[in-house]
Amino acid sequence: MSRAQLHLTVAAIVCYQQRFLLVEETDKLSAKRVLNQPAGHVEQDEDLLSAVKRELLEETGLQLEPSAWLGISQLHAANGHRYVRVNFVFEPTALPTHYAPQDSDIKALHWLSREEISRASLPLRSALVSDAIALYCQGVRLPLQLIQAVR
Repeated sequence: MSRAQLHLTVAAIVCYQQRFLLVEETDKLSAKRVLNQPAGHVEQDEDLLSAVKRELLEETGLQLEPSAWLGISQLHAANGHRYVRVNFVFEPTALPTHYAPQDSDIKALHWLSREEISRASLPLRSALVSDAIALYCQGVRLPLQLIQAVR
């Protein structure tokens, strides 16, 4: 595997009133609509916290602060690439009345319970989505202080 096939990504696991925020997007490989957490690549010279807050803002229009993280997920995707994903927890106590995706790749936003996600008509982008929700529901919360600042 070349380094070009290794990707560092972040994901926002947003839970509000026992519902998870998922974005509806088109999978680039299959061209099918899928559900995913707000997520994306860490840009050059960007730290992990800045990356996840940027992705959340771009994909949902929400400006929130993470409260914890769930750990690191890994995926060997169908496209042959490997993804290393750092999952961050966002637990807002209130939401603005108006927010919307800033990224044209996001077709819609959905607030779904864990049960509704399991019955959704759209498939999940990958097992990383359900794995992160399972960790969240198990009560996993790692302190943000475990992620050291860039030096």
